[in-house]
Amino acid sequence: MKTENEKIEHFQLRSEEVENGFGYSFAVKKGRHIKASGAVSMDANGKPTAVGDYAQQMKNCYADIKKMLNHYGCTFDDIIVENIYTTNMSSFMENLEYRKSLYRKNQYPKSTWLGVKELALPEFLIEIEVEVYQAK
Repeated sequence: MKTENEKIEHFQLRSEEVENGFGYSFAVKKGRHIKASGAVSMDANGKPTAVGDYAQQMKNCYADIKKMLNHYGCTFDDIIVENIYTTNMSSFMENLEYRKSLYRKNQYPKSTWLGVKELALPEFLIEIEVEVYQAK
């Protein structure tokens, strides 16, 4: 028999049609741990947004992460792991200050940044996945 801490909760940011169509949940929570799928710059219908605009795609990814954090009563300070996949590492580095502005000064999550050849759709320039530890 599962206890409350063992219950698995799925969070969908977009419609079931979109997320089930791609075959994922935006986030899955078990106990105090939350793991989010890679956030990309897409609208409610699953279409890429800010095509060709790296800075805006990055902001859109973090905006989606913030929606998930808010759903669970968390903040960026609760993120313990952040993995960033990008097709353009130099553009990522040019926008690094925006990323840093989201976190408490000098208290960043464990992070891995990977340059990749391509992401799920050719219009995506960046994808950000996070893991969260919910303190309470």
